[in-house]
Amino acid sequence: MTTTPHRVVIVGAGFGGLETTYRLAGAPVEITLIDRRNHHLFQPLLYQVATASLATSEIAWPIRHLMRDRPEVTTLFATVSGVDAARRRVLIDDGSEVAYDTLVLATGARHAYFGHDEWEQFAPGLKTLEDGTTLRRHILVAFERAERETDPAKRAARLTFVIVGAGPTGVELAGTIAEMAHHTLPGDFRNIDTTKARVVLVEAGPRVLAGFADDLSAYAQASLEKIGVEVVLGQAVTEINREGVVFGGKLLEAKTRIWAAGVRASPAAEWLGAPADRAGRVQVEADLTIPGHPEIFAIGDTVSINAWDGKPVPGIAPAAKQQGKHVAETIKARLRGAATGPFRYKHAGSLAQIGKRLAVIDFGRFKLRGTIAWWIWGIAHIYFLIGLRHRLSVALSWLWIYARDQRAARLITQGSSKVV
Repeated sequence: MTTTPHRVVIVGAGFGGLETTYRLAGAPVEITLIDRRNHHLFQPLLYQVATASLATSEIAWPIRHLMRDRPEVTTLFATVSGVDAARRRVLIDDGSEVAYDTLVLATGARHAYFGHDEWEQFAPGLKTLEDGTTLRRHILVAFERAERETDPAKRAARLTFVIVGAGPTGVELAGTIAEMAHHTLPGDFRNIDTTKARVVLVEAGPRVLAGFADDLSAYAQASLEKIGVEVVLGQAVTEINREGVVFGGKLLEAKTRIWAAGVRASPAAEWLGAPADRAGRVQVEADLTIPGHPEIFAIGDTVSINAWDGKPVPGIAPAAKQQGKHVAETIKARLRGAATGPFRYKHAGSLAQIGKRLAVIDFGRFKLRGTIAWWIWGIAHIYFLIGLRHRLSVALSWLWIYARDQRAARLITQGSSKVV
């Protein structure tokens, strides 16, 4: 008698979805891994693509290649449009369906504009590889347009970069753009002084890196200001348009505006009619299942759960990986008929780079700042990259930037030289 393998469908090949897939190796399951992109992205380093420090190929890997030695895994390049929980079917936007016995939703999040979606056309965010290359184009083109601009006011606007949101992504972007302007580009242009570029970091809250300890937050702000970043705190942005950004009741003219202030979850909660928080994240049960649907799990940026000593689990890669591991272990336990327990998040620490030689690390009782923290930050990120070639490539790129202030990925793509 042939036993049909348990059908597991995983939607999303980010950190959580990929970890679930890896942890189910050897289990009596048949896995279908669905993603609307054909690659897994190491999102913590995406800002380095946007700032021309790394190439796209150094932080992304084809999903099919990652699954090449897993014959029980079928990879589908497709966009999910919904879930029919009653029939246990995942709905694809081309009208097809994929049946499941267990479903894992690891669909991630996008940037949120707090009810002002019209701002997205003027201030792109940073979540996908396409976002990274688009921002890289905006940043590099700004210097190219300034080189040709003869009007001093318009040139100043071309050389003004505004980042909205002072979390890790905003801080890392601001610091890297400032260092690029001050150390990488000065010798490349003839008509402009790139060191005169303004990098303005705007935060509605009272401090940068709000998730870090107060002393590390203060150090990060001081370090940013030392390398030329203007930090504006306690000022909410009230308007973003083609001319610039409005905060504090005044318009700051800037041709490059970057959004790093908020995220909104995928529509997974809408697909299932499940309870969600204000950011659209599914409010899951203690074991990461959807209320009323024990056969459906949701993980990563898709969910909201207070599993960190009663506090919300942060939307970071290690959390998604831990959730993926928990889901895989729960599925295997169920197949054995064993009992399962709730998910418990273990925080390994928070890290943020400030510049090419500075970072802050918060491990709770143990905190680091400065150059030593930067080296630990770099080693930690290299460790989590997939494959020896990528680790070596990124390490060499960083060493070259560290030693020579040169960024090899300064390529303008996705357009011509037409002035806009």
